[in-house]
Amino acid sequence: MRIGKIGIGVMCVLAMAATAAAESAPPEEIVAKLREAAAFLSEKGADGIPEFNDPKGRWVWKDTYVFVHDCSQGLTVAHPIIAAHIGKRNIAIRDVKGNMFFVQGCEAAKKPKGGWIEYWWPKPGEKDPSRKISLMLAVPDTPYEVGAGVYNDAMSIPELEKLLD
Repeated sequence: MRIGKIGIGVMCVLAMAATAAAESAPPEEIVAKLREAAAFLSEKGADGIPEFNDPKGRWVWKDTYVFVHDCSQGLTVAHPIIAAHIGKRNIAIRDVKGNMFFVQGCEAAKKPKGGWIEYWWPKPGEKDPSRKISLMLAVPDTPYEVGAGVYNDAMSIPELEKLLD
């Protein structure tokens, strides 16, 4: 059987899609990584912030990354993917449905074990927004909150909240 250029192209696209799907960080992994990030930042304080801005650092993995907010100031203090957000008052940003997800994230982080939020944001390289779910945790003994999320249409917030127990 001969496979033409189009067939090879289709196979390559399918292989890339399968690889990308396999590389998606599951919510359980996000919980563990964020708890690790919160412990690190709790120990290092402001001196640890630069590590969260490194797009090739340990806080960027699979299809996600850890970002850091200072909710008391309404600031994004670290973001390894969108450097333009760093140091900006992003508290008023809304998604396409009008959700003030920065505010929602800050509220979720106040819960004893953190909390999940959902909002609509474009995937990297896309213009149309997709459903994104993010976990937010307060960092003990600092003014910071850490968050990480993935694009996922299947998981509900109540299901995700159970992972925090």
